[in-house]
Amino acid sequence: MAPSLTSVTDSALIAIDNLTDRASALTNPTLRLGVTGLSRAGKTVFISSLVHNLLNGGRLPLFEALRSGRVSNVRLEPQPDDAIPRFQYEDHIQALVRDRIWPDSTRAISELRITLDYQSASGWGRWFSSGRLAIDIVDYPGEWLLDLPLLTQDYKTFSDNTLSLATQGVRAELAREWLEIATSVNIDGPADEMTARRLAESFATYLRACKSDERSLSTLPPGRFLMPGDLEGSPALTFSPLPGLSDARAPKGSLRAMMERRYEAYKSIVVKPFFREHFARLDRQIVLIDALQAVNRGPEAVQDLERALGDVLACFRPGKNSLLSSLVRRRIDKVLVAATKADHLHHESHDRLENLTRRLVDRAITTIGMSGAGIEVMALASVRATKEASVRQDGHSLPVIVGTPIAGEKINGEIFDGNRTTAIFPGDLPEDPEPLFRALDAEGDKADLPDVNVLRFRPPKLEETSGGIKLSVPHIRLDRAMQFLFGDKLA
Repeated sequence: MAPSLTSVTDSALIAIDNLTDRASALTNPTLRLGVTGLSRAGKTVFISSLVHNLLNGGRLPLFEALRSGRVSNVRLEPQPDDAIPRFQYEDHIQALVRDRIWPDSTRAISELRITLDYQSASGWGRWFSSGRLAIDIVDYPGEWLLDLPLLTQDYKTFSDNTLSLATQGVRAELAREWLEIATSVNIDGPADEMTARRLAESFATYLRACKSDERSLSTLPPGRFLMPGDLEGSPALTFSPLPGLSDARAPKGSLRAMMERRYEAYKSIVVKPFFREHFARLDRQIVLIDALQAVNRGPEAVQDLERALGDVLACFRPGKNSLLSSLVRRRIDKVLVAATKADHLHHESHDRLENLTRRLVDRAITTIGMSGAGIEVMALASVRATKEASVRQDGHSLPVIVGTPIAGEKINGEIFDGNRTTAIFPGDLPEDPEPLFRALDAEGDKADLPDVNVLRFRPPKLEETSGGIKLSVPHIRLDRAMQFLFGDKLA
């Protein structure tokens, strides 16, 4: 996909960036790890927990280099890119550990470098390796990743795709006001700024409604309409898809010509720089998803998550790096798709959550031919907010999870205050995930769907040792994720 995304100039700049990175890596071996997430999947929490566990000797039995004692030192260091905001690890971990609140999600790109000193597992490796690996964690919103396919779409294709999706299922009602405005304007009439603003604002309102917790839809480009930042009010964010576009050239000075020009400006100003300066320089990638939230919202949200993952995975350049390709054009040779919040289920359903995640990515992998890339799926909890227990009910043992629901969470009519610990039966995912992908039945009911109780819990209160030292943040399979993403670099 990469050659079609960039111009010759962009490709040259990418090659220069990679040559610079590789020259630096000769003296300071570095791996650039991209971390993103779709719709509240918890990427800020993932990074904070990963760093906290590495710095504080967390329980990471599946992270081989640490388990075998070959890692001698772990430290944070200044990041190499001075123009990128630093990921504020200290603030986020304080919110988790001291205040027991989930940190605010980041709404822009940020970076953090963590360096590991280690001893190679082989004598040959100890002879040639520097025994040091810097991991540059690049944190960016999932909405930015979903924008990359726009680089291969002209304005008409973008409009046709967006309008087709907007007329399906629950989106049809959410898009009603925007579609009424869009169908009422004369697209070939004179361009008018107030009409453009009205269209853009109603389109952005539709996208926000799709992303809301009540709907939890995932396919939402253009991403900056949801997080405009310093571009708010700019012409590059004041456009909208239009219906009924023909293949004929837009009349000069028309509303259609204005929208087309601004769409292309959005790609040039927003999407291309992200691809060239950040995404094209990544070595490894983790994509976090909240599959349980989609399950809780029904087949339409699950199908939309599958569609979004297909768009996401199509952005990666599959395959392993050769020496030459790594110098001029990197390939992301390992991609991890991880379903978070595994602690919201009993461990008996973890394999089922992983099966669901594998089903979500299978179609994308087949369609875009990613057999050359290392694709892995797993279910994890970056921070384990619950414990498991069992209760007796009607003479049977019922597996439950125990935690402190966030204030305002509700189940069976009971509203929690944020302080009381409670046990709930979370429900079970089906062994076969296929029913989760089926359309609603004729009556509009969610047929054959599991009853999964998805509550939000406060972060756990950390236990202390006899010496008063707090233990590292508990997790589920964070060590397995580390081993997949960069364990081989410490061999």
